[in-house]
Amino acid sequence: MLKKSIALIGVPSDYGQRRRGVDMGPSAIRYAGVVERLQALGYTVQDEGDIWVEKSQVEHTQDEKLLNLEEVVELSTKLAHKVECAVNDKHIPLVLGGDHSIAIGTLAGLSKYENLGVIWFDAHADINTPDTTPSGNIHGMPLAVSLGLGHERLTSINHNHPKIKKENIIIIGARSIDEGERELIKEQNIKVYTMHEIDRLGMANVVEDAIRYLNIRAVDGVHLSLDLDAIDPLYTPGVGTPVAGGITYRESHLAMEMLQEAKLITSVEFVEVNPILDEKNKTADVAVALIGSLFGETLV
Repeated sequence: MLKKSIALIGVPSDYGQRRRGVDMGPSAIRYAGVVERLQALGYTVQDEGDIWVEKSQVEHTQDEKLLNLEEVVELSTKLAHKVECAVNDKHIPLVLGGDHSIAIGTLAGLSKYENLGVIWFDAHADINTPDTTPSGNIHGMPLAVSLGLGHERLTSINHNHPKIKKENIIIIGARSIDEGERELIKEQNIKVYTMHEIDRLGMANVVEDAIRYLNIRAVDGVHLSLDLDAIDPLYTPGVGTPVAGGITYRESHLAMEMLQEAKLITSVEFVEVNPILDEKNKTADVAVALIGSLFGETLV
């Protein structure tokens, strides 16, 4: 986080899943004061607005294993271009979702990094493929797609080769993993800290280990993708796929503070805020508070 200029990119998409409302996530996070919070920390914020997402009244899907494939491909291509431009202009991309399928476009736009690390805070592994998905929701596939696994229309966005390396991925907070994902995680040897590990080791040790691991890998950048359902729904009720027993409010802040101190993060993404399911914008408020901690906000 050495750069002091942030490019804020909203992606109001709900194409990656079936529950309406998550497309309003970027507006809710802006309403909760994300721009003002970052400016108070000394950052220049260039708000790029929202990527245009055409709204449809029906699901345009021809394949039950790939819900809204064409729409996700089109949107991901637009987002990849926006993120790539932000990086080339030496801004920190801060992407606001929208459902987690938008990570396909974000990671595709980070092609400048040859050895990108990825820290993925999520209750889910998001590493399904069309062969393993129980739902057809593409928001459960972005990690697999970014590894080059899945439909060619998705894996070839921006360029044809994989966007990330399996050994550079760290998933934190998982507690709902599909059987097919479990097998793929073992096959690819993906590093995962489930809630079991967080409970046993403590968040501080988990994050320290993650930082150490990525430093050993000599990554040239680290993308943080944070799904608000990584946090326990007691604190973030406004998410589409809540799973009880998640990361606490304090643990999540500690993780963000430690990542800020490590100066590793070069791009950021906060996703899955659904105001329709929320309580007085509580989840968006948590998102903004965590963004504040990640970008250097302290108590003293």
